[in-house]
Amino acid sequence: MGPSFSEQFDRFGHWRRDFAGQMAGFRGWLAAQDLLDAAVQDHLQRLENLLRDDKVCVAFVAEFSRGKSELINAVFFAHYGRRIMPATPGRTTMCPTELGYDPALPPCLRLLPVESRSQPHSLAEWRNRPAAWVQLPLDVNDPDQLAHNVAYVAQVRKVSVQEAQLLGFWSDEAGADNPVCDALGMVEIPRWRHALLNLSHPLLKQGLVIVDTPGLNAVGTEPELTVNLIAQAHAVVFLLAADAGVTKSDLAIWKEHLLPCHREGNAHLVVLNKIDTLWGSLDSGTEVQAQLNRQRAHSAQVLEIDPARIVPLSAQKGLMAKIESNASLLKNSGLPLFEDLLAQGILAHRQSILCSVVGEGVMQLQAQVLRSIHIRRRDLDEQMLELRSLRGKNSTVIESMRQRIRQEQRTFEASSTKILAVRSVHLKLMNQAFQFLGATSLRRELEQLTGALAQAGLKMGVRKVYASTFEQLRGLGAHCKATAAEIQAMLGGTFRDLNTEFGFSLQPPSDLQLHDFDRELAQIEESYLQYLGFGHSLKLANPLFGQRMVNALGMRLRAVFESAANDLDLWSKSATSQLDAQLKERKRSFARRIEAVDRINEAASGLMERIAEIESAEQQLSALEQRLAQWMQQLVQPYAVQPQELVAEGQAT
Repeated sequence: MGPSFSEQFDRFGHWRRDFAGQMAGFRGWLAAQDLLDAAVQDHLQRLENLLRDDKVCVAFVAEFSRGKSELINAVFFAHYGRRIMPATPGRTTMCPTELGYDPALPPCLRLLPVESRSQPHSLAEWRNRPAAWVQLPLDVNDPDQLAHNVAYVAQVRKVSVQEAQLLGFWSDEAGADNPVCDALGMVEIPRWRHALLNLSHPLLKQGLVIVDTPGLNAVGTEPELTVNLIAQAHAVVFLLAADAGVTKSDLAIWKEHLLPCHREGNAHLVVLNKIDTLWGSLDSGTEVQAQLNRQRAHSAQVLEIDPARIVPLSAQKGLMAKIESNASLLKNSGLPLFEDLLAQGILAHRQSILCSVVGEGVMQLQAQVLRSIHIRRRDLDEQMLELRSLRGKNSTVIESMRQRIRQEQRTFEASSTKILAVRSVHLKLMNQAFQFLGATSLRRELEQLTGALAQAGLKMGVRKVYASTFEQLRGLGAHCKATAAEIQAMLGGTFRDLNTEFGFSLQPPSDLQLHDFDRELAQIEESYLQYLGFGHSLKLANPLFGQRMVNALGMRLRAVFESAANDLDLWSKSATSQLDAQLKERKRSFARRIEAVDRINEAASGLMERIAEIESAEQQLSALEQRLAQWMQQLVQPYAVQPQELVAEGQAT
């Protein structure tokens, strides 16, 4: 039997940290060789942060009583020897629960009261208001205490129909889908709106984030949950009951809240849970398997997905088998197959992203560092030609050369005024470009949509406003690129002049690439569009719901715009760092040339000594290039192989 999801993820986490350590070692080597300019430093810092702080989010989504919490227990918490997430029959996890690790906080459960839904603030804004949360301590070494406090996520309270309506749990138009009233006319709602579980679990410490969602009602009334948390999850596990298949409410969650966010992929799995309910039937094992196959095929047809992505299992039996170390029961539960598919999907997903970003970043680093090495080599070559021309020359010729070098130096220093003027224009244009991607511009473009959603009653024209808003947002990106093209043209012309006048080897900046900006805008636009359809018109009639929706939209758009601003900043630094590097090397070159001429003038042996020094320096540069190539191979090759080997190793074990 292969390693579990926990073991495979643990290996991946170790590799990621080791790779980040290699990047830190590379940074130290560059600093020791005086090759760590601003652009290289920024590149390295981003790559190291990506690898160290990378989060992998797995969202478990289903209607009530499908066994989400039990599956989470079986996959992640079986080592405690008992359930940690509440998983008794009936409704258990009543509010969305995020499991993660923040070293700045003690182990704790933080609970946001459901009354917060009467205010328009987004969940992200509530996170920055710690006083609004109820915090319970957790003892990770005491399973009973841990489970007792985590059980708070299942708490409910009784409220009037009016309060339930205010909080979004009741609608006159929903009819039978509303909560059931008791004899006093009260309805039961969750006590908490959102829960954050901070645990120093080995996998959570390595960046795993688990999202447990509590059913259609909560998912449908929290736009931020659907289009932010679930939409950005790296893996989504959708649970069905094996004996019921795809029910009406299951299909509603799938079509309304998952399909707009996630497409076909190995990291999107459907689970037919509770297959053990069929084991005790009068049917034979063959008949039970045939029944499962029919349910699997039918579910695949209804959900319109590949049957291979539907996994029959029993989370309850899998948890029991792990606790009792019962290998036979574990195999029959189907849990190992699910864990393997989940690990493969996540590792493949993260590999594709990290490999692309890291691979591209490493190649850019190599080009930047090589450029600095080539600048040094060119200066050495010029010095060598200059010194060899002095062989056999008298002191008058040597002094004449010294004066010529001094004149070149004065001319070069006089050009600093021109370079400062270029920097001033560059800074001004960069500020303009940043403004297009700033919070003020984003807020301004969202004002019309915010106003449309704040109006009372049905919002018939909001889809048109929505489409116009995203067209304007794409326009901001286009304006930013146009300003970058202006910067590119200005720097290109300046670089050509400096190359001609001073023999520099400055390369004109490449085109600005705002990675995935338009694609991510399109994805966000599509995912939120679901809330503007006729089926959500009654929810949109509630101004609070519209406000929560636009707040959640703004939070996600802000992340996209900040990422684009980071791309712009890195592009600018890459363009100007070569100028800084060549200016720095040219100043050093003048100092070395004058020093060499003075030494030659003082002693006949000085010329040969300086030539020998330059030859030695050229050999050192060749050694630097070779070591750089070794670093590149060391950084790129393990990354391209190891994550795949982790999965292959898990399959072969």
